[in-house]
Amino acid sequence: QVELVESGGDSVQAGGSLRLSCAAARSIRSINTMDWYRQAPGKQRELVASITSGGHTTYAESVKGRFAISRDNSKNTVYLQMNSLKPEDTAVYYCHADQIQITFLQYLYDYWGQGTQVTVSS
Repeated sequence: QVELVESGGDSVQAGGSLRLSCAAARSIRSINTMDWYRQAPGKQRELVASITSGGHTTYAESVKGRFAISRDNSKNTVYLQMNSLKPEDTAVYYCHADQIQITFLQYLYDYWGQGTQVTVSS
């Protein structure tokens, strides 16, 4: 089994910035596409940003120009830099990996982190 561990969630005022990190809690060979999702109270989980192993990124319209996703493949870590935060960005943010290569022949699919709380006050 592999655990994805998120960190960096906090409470900030509107206009502030946070940087989230997500890393595998054990040694692995690689991760394919990594994503950040978020879920606000009473709402469905939504995709915030994705990054492929090659570095191609996509963003939800609501965060374009404010958030930036990046990754360090040598550390199997993904980051989400969040700037100009708004109260509507308040949510639990989840890291997701579509495919994790554990060993040369062993793969795991559709893995989620436990989530990290981001609270933005006005």
